[in-house]
Amino acid sequence: MAVLPRENVQSYPRPPALEPVPQGIRVLLGGVLMAETSRALRALETHHAPTYYLPREDIHATLRPAQGTSFCEWKGVARYFDVISGGKTALRAAWAYDRPSARFAALAGYVAFYAGLMDEAWVGDLRVIPQPGDFYGGWVTPNLDGQIKGAPGTRHW
Repeated sequence: MAVLPRENVQSYPRPPALEPVPQGIRVLLGGVLMAETSRALRALETHHAPTYYLPREDIHATLRPAQGTSFCEWKGVARYFDVISGGKTALRAAWAYDRPSARFAALAGYVAFYAGLMDEAWVGDLRVIPQPGDFYGGWVTPNLDGQIKGAPGTRHW
């Protein structure tokens, strides 16, 4: 069993950093392995659990465009997708930056998933739990220390 190094979310940078993920990433929905990659990227931002982005070509689910967009001051405009796999549909369960800012240009062609809307999400052999709240899409693993925002009262700090 691979052990992830201890990391404190309060020591993550602001503006965020983007880095390759050495572990394999797996996502299941509808009882089906709908995404698996060894080429994921993760965004690290102060007080956030890492957000994992997977290359589109390593996603086997159907991504149906969903209504609405959001704006990240660092990455740009995100658009959302419903995720369809194994006969199950997760609404607004994924997002992508089609034209990310220059600093995050590597995210073009990558998609992130809300772990809480998937059946399972894995970093290596560690099962992920979703970042608290319903706005941020970080993936919490047991190696993370510090206060992770997203719970009530933490959204704007």
